[in-house]
Amino acid sequence: MRMKTNTILLASRPQGLPTAAQFQFETRELPEPTAGQVLLKTLYVSVDPYMRGRMSAAKSYVAPFEVGQPMAGGVVAEVVTSHADALPVGSMVVGNLPWQEYSVADAKALNRVPADKAPASYFLGLLGMPGLTAYFGLLDICQPKAGETVVVSGAAGAVGLLVGQLAKIKGCRVVGTAGSDEKVAHLKALGFDEAINYKTTPDIAQALAAAAPGGVDCYFDNVGGAITDAVYDLLNKHARIALCGQISTYNATEAPVGPRPEGKLLKTSTKLQGFIVSDYASRWPEGVQQLTQWYAEGKLKGEETITEGFDQIPAAFLGLFKGENTGKAVVKVA
Repeated sequence: MRMKTNTILLASRPQGLPTAAQFQFETRELPEPTAGQVLLKTLYVSVDPYMRGRMSAAKSYVAPFEVGQPMAGGVVAEVVTSHADALPVGSMVVGNLPWQEYSVADAKALNRVPADKAPASYFLGLLGMPGLTAYFGLLDICQPKAGETVVVSGAAGAVGLLVGQLAKIKGCRVVGTAGSDEKVAHLKALGFDEAINYKTTPDIAQALAAAAPGGVDCYFDNVGGAITDAVYDLLNKHARIALCGQISTYNATEAPVGPRPEGKLLKTSTKLQGFIVSDYASRWPEGVQQLTQWYAEGKLKGEETITEGFDQIPAAFLGLFKGENTGKAVVKVA
C-alpha cells in the first residue's frame, strides 16, 4: 500500500490580501521512489513574500502555482528512503519542495545541508535564498564603500536584516526602516546606526533626511511605496539602488499611482537595477561560502521567527503581510 501524506493546496487565487480560504488541506498518496530518487521527511518549511506573486495567474519571473495543486517553496528535509548513492538515509537536504509532510524528489534537484556548519533552518535563511539575495543585491549591485550611507527598507525582514549586517561589514553607515518599536530596537542591537518605525513616524521623508544627513549612496529596496519615494529625494551623485521587492504593493487590487522618479535618477546619475536571486545561480557557491565564513567568524547573525506545526504554515505565510516576523519566517514541521 502506498504511503500517504498531508499536503496543502492552493484552493483559489486571492483578490487582494490572501486569507486562510486560499489554502486547502488534503491527504494524498505518494509515488514510490525510483532509481535516483529519495523519500523525504519535511523538517522546516520556508514562507516568503514572493509566494504571493505565484498565487496569482499573472505572468512573472516564475510560473504561478496551480489551483488544486500543492503550494511549494524552500524546504529542509531528511532522507528516509534512498535510491540515490549521493544521498544516503539520514542525509539532510534543502530544495524546492511541496508543502507536504513527506515527498518524493529527484536527488539531483536537492542540495545536501552541512548540518555541522549551522542550524539546519539557516539554510532557508542566512545561508539560503534570503542570504544570497542580500549578498548579491548589496555587494554586486550596490557595491557599497566604507563611509557611505546605506538605507534598507523592510530592514527587519529575512533579507533586510542581512543587508544591514553586510553593509556594516563593509564599513558603511546603515539606516533601516521597520514596522514596530521592537523591530527598531532589534535593528539597533544588530548594529544599525539608525532605525525608523515607519508606522508611527508622522513624516517619513523628514525622518529619513535626519537619519541620513549626508544623503544616501546605496538603497536596498524591499518595500516600495512612500518610503522609496522619500529616499529618491536623498540620493547622492552616482547612488546605486538594488530593487529587490515591493511588498507594499503585492496585495494591491489596482496599480498604485506615485511620483515619477526618473528625473531624480537622471540628475543624480543613479543606477537602479531590479534583480532576482536566480540571476546569480552560477555564483551561489561563492555566496554561500562567504556567508558561511562570516557567520563562523561571528560577523553575521541568523535571525528567525519559527512557527511550529505543519497546520500553521498558511498562518505563518499570511503573517508576513502583517509584519509578524523578525528575520526569516520558518515553520518547524518535525
